[in-house]
Amino acid sequence: MEKVAVLGAGSWGTALAMVLADNGHDVHLWSHREALADDINRTHKNERYLKGITLPENIKASSDMGAVVSEVEHIILVVPTKAMREVCGQLVQHLNHKVTITHASKGIEPGSYKRVSEVIAEEIPKKYYHDIVVLSGPSHAEEVSLNHPTTVTVSSENLDVAATVQDLFINELFRVYTSPDLVGVELGGALKNIIALGAGISDGLGFGDNAKAALITRGLAEIARLGTSMGANPLTFSGLTGIGDLIVTCTSSHSRNWRAGNQLGKGSHLDEVLEEMGMVVEGIRTTKAAYQLSNERGVDMPITAGIYKILFENADPKDVVTQLMTRIRRREMEDLTNILDDQMNN
Repeated sequence: MEKVAVLGAGSWGTALAMVLADNGHDVHLWSHREALADDINRTHKNERYLKGITLPENIKASSDMGAVVSEVEHIILVVPTKAMREVCGQLVQHLNHKVTITHASKGIEPGSYKRVSEVIAEEIPKKYYHDIVVLSGPSHAEEVSLNHPTTVTVSSENLDVAATVQDLFINELFRVYTSPDLVGVELGGALKNIIALGAGISDGLGFGDNAKAALITRGLAEIARLGTSMGANPLTFSGLTGIGDLIVTCTSSHSRNWRAGNQLGKGSHLDEVLEEMGMVVEGIRTTKAAYQLSNERGVDMPITAGIYKILFENADPKDVVTQLMTRIRRREMEDLTNILDDQMNN
């Protein structure tokens, strides 16, 4: 048994806390809202984010970050990307020993274009952690909380540290693989949210499976193009944190990004969608970051550009679809061929 702190009491943070508790660990769950922490301790439920789910009794919640991280060996960061710098700034004030830091957040910071692990490394001095690990893959919190079989990947620049996190989480219902490609695992998890928005828009417009299959497949090509330009291994995107995460996020109503896109496709305005959902939709900020980054790096991402126009320039989704369908003719495997050629030449 190890003492583990989970920072972030949303649906995903709570679900991961449940996995750790089921594995027998001493789990301390931090919420920035004292009332939510009190409700979790009193009822052993988190009705705001995981309705009807009873939490293990060895999960203890608190809004006191110092108490939560005291004497822990592992800290799991599960907060929205936009809050990561602020939370890390608070966390560093309470650290006085080395820990392993794992994050399970999926996004890219607009403006800086930093991956989440890069944000963490900038905010927390290296003397306070062994290494940073990312946990990602096709995993809806709702299904994890119901003990449905789930498979994810953990990655770090130090595979020995990744293996310790693998051991921390793995059980008969939550299978964990390791990967040496930290960049690819993070980018796959972040960029798939953009394509999930597009899949929701497509469904909201009333298009069928043909359109969604095309969107997922060509979306994967965009992810691979940008990812490899940033140093990722193209094979990573054929795994759990690439095509696996794309499938689950683009085809399920559990996905916040799909749900937001679906409402946009039906004609709702972005502000209305976000107000109604009441939760963070990571794909929106990531779309802006990826669009700006692709322009800066000269990477062709037409689907991302189209979704950016819908989100931030009030473009009509049907017009964007027409623009995508009438682009210049290309060979299907041209992207993969170019990526492989670049890899071989380098």
